[in-house]
Parts: sequence; C-alpha cells; structure tokens
Amino acid sequence: MIRFLNQFGKYFLLLGKVFSKPEKTIIYYKQTMSEMVYLGFNSVGIITIISFFMGAVITLQTAYNTENPIYPTYLIGLGCRDSIILEFSSTITALILAGKVGSNIASEIGTMRITEQIDALEMMGINSATYLILPKIIATLIFNPLLTLISIIVGIVGGGIAGTLTGVITPEDFIYGIQYAFIPYYITYSMIKTLFFAFIITTVSSFQGYYVNGGSLEVGRASTRAVVYSSVLILLFNVILTQLLLS
Repeated sequence: MIRFLNQFGKYFLLLGKVFSKPEKTIIYYKQTMSEMVYLGFNSVGIITIISFFMGAVITLQTAYNTENPIYPTYLIGLGCRDSIILEFSSTITALILAGKVGSNIASEIGTMRITEQIDALEMMGINSATYLILPKIIATLIFNPLLTLISIIVGIVGGGIAGTLTGVITPEDFIYGIQYAFIPYYITYSMIKTLFFAFIITTVSSFQGYYVNGGSLEVGRASTRAVVYSSVLILLFNVILTQLLLS
C-alpha cells in the first residue's frame, strides 16, 4: 500500500513538471509534429488491418446469433455499427496502442534515463519532463481520435464486405441498418473515451520510463509494466466513463 501511494504521488508530481511552461514554444511545436508521425501516423496501418477484420467478425457473429425469421436482417448492420462505435473502435484501438505506442514511449525514455541523456538535459537547464513527455501527450490527444474515426469507418466497411461476400446480408439491408436510428452522441462518447485513453497511455508509459533505475533489463521491465498498467487502467476507465456518459 505504501509503495502504491509513493508511486501514485510520484506520478502526479511528474505531471506537475510536464505541464509547466515550456522554454521555447517553437521547439515543442516541432517535437509535437515529429511525435504525431512517430506515435500516430505510423499506427494507421495496424489499426486499419485489425479494424477491418474486427468489423467482419462482428457482422458474422451478429448474423449467426440472430438467425430467426422474426428478426429483420438490417439489425445485423445496426448491431455492427453500434458495437464498433460504442465499444470496439475506441477500446480495442486503445489497447493496441498501449502495446505498440506505450512500450515505445517507455523504452525510449527509459533508455535516455539509463544513458544519462535526461540528466544532461537537466544540466542544460531544460525541463526534461516537459520536453520529453508534453509533445507526446499533445500528439496522442490530437491523433488518437483520428485513429478511432479511421477504425470506425474501416470496421463498418469490413463488416459490410464480409456480410455481403458471405451472403448473410444484402448491401441494401446493411446500409439501411447502419443508418437506422443513428445517435450522433455515440461518436462524441467514443471520442471522449479515446481522449482519456490517449492520456493514460502516454502518461503512464512516460512515468514508467522516466523513473527507470538500472540497466537495459530494467528498461524492458518498465516497458512491460507500461503496457500492463495502461491496459488495466483503460479497461477500468472504460467502465467508469460508460457509466458516467451513457447512464
């Protein structure tokens, strides 16, 4: 318990350092653009592939579990749309990024810590926490919602293609289903969750890397902890935000 409270306090102290005033705004702008490419744009491929097959599986499972004459077939498209928007795109995308982006952040900052690069930044009068972590937070808060939107679109398209090719639903019924009783707030809900998840992934992973002690073995352990802790917190906040935003 004491160790947990110690880590909890160090986490918020680090956040206090991160959100202090930057020395030169132009440097942080360039760093943020670089992080958007590294942490965001480079993740588009894996998000697209996983979302396509995720949408296909959701459509097929919905179809095979609603094989009843009293159920109209357009419900398959409706179920695919709502499942992807409400849950799968935001949460699954966050878990994927926790593994890909979170481990990268923890290992990058951890390596800088054990090679004394962070100490060198501090010696030059640079706030290392702000310089290293703030651009990552801004980049993920901007780009992760775009990744979620891509996931939603690709997932629904994948569901439509899978449903049409397997013959479980016609294109007309699927399109009608994804348009039926659409609630725009669901997109807002998904974006809000994505912002929370992006902040969790970046800050938790940065915290694990920033306070690494030891050598390369400890960097690997910090990377693992970053993925595990981020994933657990994502699932926890998924429950909390769902209760707060949809109740």
